[in-house]
Amino acid sequence: MEFNLNSKELEKLLSKVIPAVPTRTPMAVLENFLLEIDEGTLTVYSTDLEISLRTSMQITTEEKIKIVVPAHLLYDVVRSLSETQIKFETETDSKLKLTTDNGTYSLGYSSPDEFPSIPEVTTEEEIIINGKELKKAIDLTSFAISKEDMRPAMTGTLFEFTNEGINFVATDGHRLVKYTNKKINKKTEEQFIIPERAINVLSKLLTEDDIKTKFSKTNVSFLIGEVEFISRLIAEKYPAYKSVIPLENENELKISKSEILSTIRRMSLFSTTNTKQVKFSISENSLEVTAEDIDSGSSAKEQVKCEYSGEPIEIGFNTTYIHDVLTHLSDDEIVFKLHSSTKACIIEPTSQKEDEELMLLLMPVRLNG
Repeated sequence: MEFNLNSKELEKLLSKVIPAVPTRTPMAVLENFLLEIDEGTLTVYSTDLEISLRTSMQITTEEKIKIVVPAHLLYDVVRSLSETQIKFETETDSKLKLTTDNGTYSLGYSSPDEFPSIPEVTTEEEIIINGKELKKAIDLTSFAISKEDMRPAMTGTLFEFTNEGINFVATDGHRLVKYTNKKINKKTEEQFIIPERAINVLSKLLTEDDIKTKFSKTNVSFLIGEVEFISRLIAEKYPAYKSVIPLENENELKISKSEILSTIRRMSLFSTTNTKQVKFSISENSLEVTAEDIDSGSSAKEQVKCEYSGEPIEIGFNTTYIHDVLTHLSDDEIVFKLHSSTKACIIEPTSQKEDEELMLLLMPVRLNG
């Protein structure tokens, strides 16, 4: 085998598939790229058995070959080079020789027989999703994905296709995010759960262009330009999240997001380390926010401008969770919808954007004393 490639073009190609290469794995073969050359096309594959990536480029050669090469070594060598031509040659002693104007580099290669096959997602229905809109959905929801392996379904993002559009849902039991995009449609109502690792890699691959998406019972495929990203799906039923969304939160607190977020950040300095508790004391057009660290004897109290209609309420929140929720709202005027000190609180922008809907739910914490 012999062909030439520009180092920067190859670096760009390999950078797209390196995210699926595991750094530590008992299966040494997964630490490799599978290189396939056929009909003048170089295709590079990588997988950790959970996610898989493949991408291709045209090269000038009539060779037909498949080899497995050390992924990080090849990638690190190529990206360390200044822009130059690299000549690739396979030698009889299972060595892949890379030659540039200034140097020669040899990498061991092996047979592709043990390299796992990349799943093929075969379905007649192909869904077109705009990359920018999908990235927005991921950015708005992924922070609430659960880290607890005891509840596998919650360790991913739910893609829920409905007649109204697609709901993206994530929850860890303390907070829940539901973002609806009404422009994305599928012929059938279905649910799929994509694992957190796949969501994180996908977010980095997305561009502003449309992507082609296909779901099967076990895997999902995203075609992003020349890159195909495939992930396994979590084979669990997602919790009945709608049952925890309260229907009677009649008390409404309208407030500036930037002002309450600034207050929360200061309160977090004064809240007890183990509870991270902040208290909202709400009455007619009045919000008092307090925090206290009993161990150190420090405390803080602030009055925040607001509009409030409803019964007086005292409610506690975890400062970390409420901070995370607030930072994922882009609108400055937001509304807290409350029922009581023990019921879930809904936080939303005061006005929803066209063709989309965002709802964040936050569970309260028990107040001290």
